[in-house]
Amino acid sequence: MQVDVVGPDEYGNAAYAKLFENIVGDIGKTFMIKRSKLVLMPELPFFGFSVILRNAPGNKTVSDAASFRPEGSDLYITISNERYAPEILSILWKQYGRNNVIQQTRFDILIHDAKEEDVRDVIIASGEEVVKEMLGAFWRALPEGIRVRETFVDGKVITVMAVEEIMTPGAFEMAKELHNEMIKLGEESEIFV
Repeated sequence: MQVDVVGPDEYGNAAYAKLFENIVGDIGKTFMIKRSKLVLMPELPFFGFSVILRNAPGNKTVSDAASFRPEGSDLYITISNERYAPEILSILWKQYGRNNVIQQTRFDILIHDAKEEDVRDVIIASGEEVVKEMLGAFWRALPEGIRVRETFVDGKVITVMAVEEIMTPGAFEMAKELHNEMIKLGEESEIFV
């Protein structure tokens, strides 16, 4: 994860980059972020945090994280993305009962009396949850007392701006510029992938 920091205090910039990396790491979302930019202007005060995610937040289904093999009235599932293994197993237990869901290995599951079409589109992770978790990381990284916040979400880019008391048009414009810059960087990086 690349973290760019813009601000007047070199030491503070480096410390904030490390703090942000640690917070995102604590919530287990480092792998989701391609690039981030933090704008720190405590003299105004203005704080802008923006990230480009590797993928646009969207709902993940069982078929996004597993493959299927029907055999008679049984369905074998092989989980290919271990990050979603606990959610898949939990959902299958609720849908079919623990007696009908057999975890053969860490990533191989057998379901008795199941059809692929009944399992494949079951949602295991919501895109809304990803945005909430990223916003939670932003809130944790913002200084105490910075209460007035605005959030922008467009595709893969999430930006939060925060000021102390009054949202001025200038602060709002700085945040929109940061957000639009990150959208453009995200689009450019897609071209060269």
